[in-house]
Parts: sequence; C-alpha cells; structure tokens
Amino acid sequence: MQPVRVAVLAFDDISLFHLSVPGLVFSGVRSSCGLPPYELRYCAPAPGRVRCSQGVEIDVPGGLDAMSDADLVIVPSWNEPDTLAPAALTEALRGAHDRGAQIVGLCLGAFVLGDAGLLDGRRATTHWGWRELFARRFPKADFRPDVLYVDDGEIVTSAGTVAAIDCCLNLVRQRHGADVANRVARLLVTPPHRQGGQAQFVEQPVPVLASENRLPGVLEWARERLGDPLSLDLLADAAHMSRRTFTRRFREATGTTVAKWLAAQRLARAQQLLETTDLPIERIAAEVGFGTALSLRQHFAAQMGTNPSAYRRAFCEGRQ
Repeated sequence: MQPVRVAVLAFDDISLFHLSVPGLVFSGVRSSCGLPPYELRYCAPAPGRVRCSQGVEIDVPGGLDAMSDADLVIVPSWNEPDTLAPAALTEALRGAHDRGAQIVGLCLGAFVLGDAGLLDGRRATTHWGWRELFARRFPKADFRPDVLYVDDGEIVTSAGTVAAIDCCLNLVRQRHGADVANRVARLLVTPPHRQGGQAQFVEQPVPVLASENRLPGVLEWARERLGDPLSLDLLADAAHMSRRTFTRRFREATGTTVAKWLAAQRLARAQQLLETTDLPIERIAAEVGFGTALSLRQHFAAQMGTNPSAYRRAFCEGRQ
C-alpha cells in the first residue's frame, strides 16, 4: 500500500492547534496500527516563515504546488472568513479537486473551500459562531449548521476546534476502518470516532461531580446493549433518574435526544460490522437494534446517502 500524500495549508495567524491536528491523527495510523505512513507536507501561499496566532513562528518551505500531487488537501481554520481567500489559493484548490484529490476544510477553512466554488450544491458545515456569515456568503451550499462534520465524498468540512479531530478520524475510518480509527483515538486519549451528524453545540457542560452525573456509565451500558429494545424509560431507570431529569441531563451532555443518539450509535456499530465481518445485512440489523434490514437501509439512506451493501462493497474496494 502506497503512502497517502497529504498537503496541509499554513498561513499567517493560523491556529497552531488546527495546524497540528492532521499530523497528530495521521501519524497515529502508523504508530498504533503498523500501516504505511501518511506523507504530510506543509505548504503556504508564500513559502517561508509563518507566524501562528499564538505567536510561534514556523518555517514552511513548500508552496501551493504541494497540492498538485496530493491525495488529500487540508485547509485548517482560516484566519479571515470575512474576506475572500487569495485567488492563487482558490485556484490551487480547484486544480487539486479537478485532479481527484479529496479536499477538507477544518472549521473556518470551509470558507476557503466556498471561495473556491467547491461547496456549490454540496452539503457543508462550519463553526456555529459563523453560521450566519457562512449562509450569506455561500447560498448555493447545502448548509448543515448544527453538525460536527460533513463528509460529501471528495469534499469534507468540519465544525470548530475538537470537531477537527473527529473529522480527521473519519478520514482514517474511510481508508482503514472503524477499528483503526478507534485505536488512533485511544492513542490520542480522545473519545472513539463520532458520527458527523452529532450536534456541535452543547448548551451546558456535563456536570463535574460524578455523584451528580451517572450518564457516562449509562451511555456505555447502552452501547453494549444496542441490540436490545432500549427506551428512554429504561435508560432513565438505569441512571436512577426520573424520566424528566434524565431527558434534561441527556440533552445537556450530548446535545441531542435519546432516540437520535441511539440511532447514531446503532449506525456506527452497523458500519463497523459491515467493515469487519461477512454477516448478512439482516443479521447486522438485528445485532445493532434496527430490527429489520429495511430499517437499517432507511437509516443508511438518510444519514449516508447509500445502502449497507453498497457501503460494504465500496469500503472493501477502497482498501484494495
């Protein structure tokens, strides 16, 4: 298997965190899983010294020509979403896209992809704090303002900060499967791969005192029993809370409803089984709690725009 060539854009006033996320995630693929390396190259519109927003200066020897043969091009959070990205940069991105590279905009990097015309007619997201500006600037995009990240094939966009890690882990999952993505997540001491459809904005943090919050244990308990007929009342009982209190605390902690959270967990488990086993679709549907193959297909169609058989086939072909 050949190394995956990754071009990561750098520019003045860039977030050091966002610049480092691709390297942290993709270097973990080899160190934790023994797979061929990702070949990361950092590039800038003007090669040379780049000053990060935290005051650190780094040397970026490569120019935008690094995108010309990259398999994956990543634009970290952009520093000037109010102004158009430079023409040389948007032209380089369009060229890479036309050549077949996958283009990723992390957080406000989605604005650069929009300036390049790569989001027209496509699903996309960005940091929730800039949702109104994004919607005005790119009315032709199918804007999804409330999700962690959006994978639209060769174009991928994410929400802010930590969602960049989720987005990059999803890129790993695309190429190597759920087990590898989860191993990289453990190496980074971050939660396992999260579905992009989860809410990016949680109204309140999870309560700090363990005695005040039994949710983490209940969520893990539910993940281990996805094939069972789990209900709101059953989860509330497991947490030793009233239905009303559990519903409120669940939304505070996850940003979504019990039903949507369970559907996302079941879909993730179904993906893993499709990737790692030869189980029939009907068996997988029962194993993860969707009940019937029809229900599983409906969830796949709604969330992923494909069906389980096509997903399994595409995943197997992508790993050859």
